[in-house]
Amino acid sequence: MKRVPALDFRNVSYSSLDNKKILESIDWTVEQGEHWAILGPNGAGKTTLLKIACGYLWPNDGGVVYRKGKELIDLGELRKSIGWVTSTLAAQIPVRERVLRTVVSGKFAQVGLWDEPDKRDYAQAGAYLGQMGCSSLITQEFGTLSQGEQQRVLIARARMTRPYVIFLDEPCAGMDPGAREGFLASLQAVGKQKKVPALVYVTHHIEEILPLFKKTLILKEGKVVKSGETRALLRREILEELYGIPFSLVRKKGRYWPVAK
Repeated sequence: MKRVPALDFRNVSYSSLDNKKILESIDWTVEQGEHWAILGPNGAGKTTLLKIACGYLWPNDGGVVYRKGKELIDLGELRKSIGWVTSTLAAQIPVRERVLRTVVSGKFAQVGLWDEPDKRDYAQAGAYLGQMGCSSLITQEFGTLSQGEQQRVLIARARMTRPYVIFLDEPCAGMDPGAREGFLASLQAVGKQKKVPALVYVTHHIEEILPLFKKTLILKEGKVVKSGETRALLRREILEELYGIPFSLVRKKGRYWPVAK
């Protein structure tokens, strides 16, 4: 029997309070276990799309979102079934909190640890940290970590509720090249593992789209420009239209690097 999609956007539109169209007629389906990139310039509507997917906003200008085949959802359960890792989440984590407890707190979908985990929770947290290459960080305070290390820890944290999809909202924002490449290498390794939830990576940097993201959704001015196989969409003519400047593309190890003309 075919599984229902993890996410299914059907003709979804959203407008701001001053009636500015933020998203217009979005059709987008993410199958369970499928890894996507969302690409678009600043102001394309990427973060609004994520907020709707996670239940922080609702389509107010038409359309419907199905999450694992359901339209009506329990918001508390939704918070646990869809993970969202952002570059700003790290600022909300207590700086003196030990990394292992930071990860375990993800089970309860809360910042800081108020409920009492059991031994299995700590064991699972340690396993997820190991998969992110962070076993050596378990006893460190979260505030002492580099930005790249923090983002890796937050992905481990997001997995504690066993979500069916995790959104990575521009997680490399502000990282230096070394930290970024280290983080992306860890993410590529995780994406190859079995029983990993669907990963959706949001960015406006072409070169951050890893080979594990077989599908890409391209947004501009709140509309879908293209959607489908990443290899077919990361082409010079499509990207020049998206960003409005001429450049060539260099492909290396399954990634694409723009070079301005």
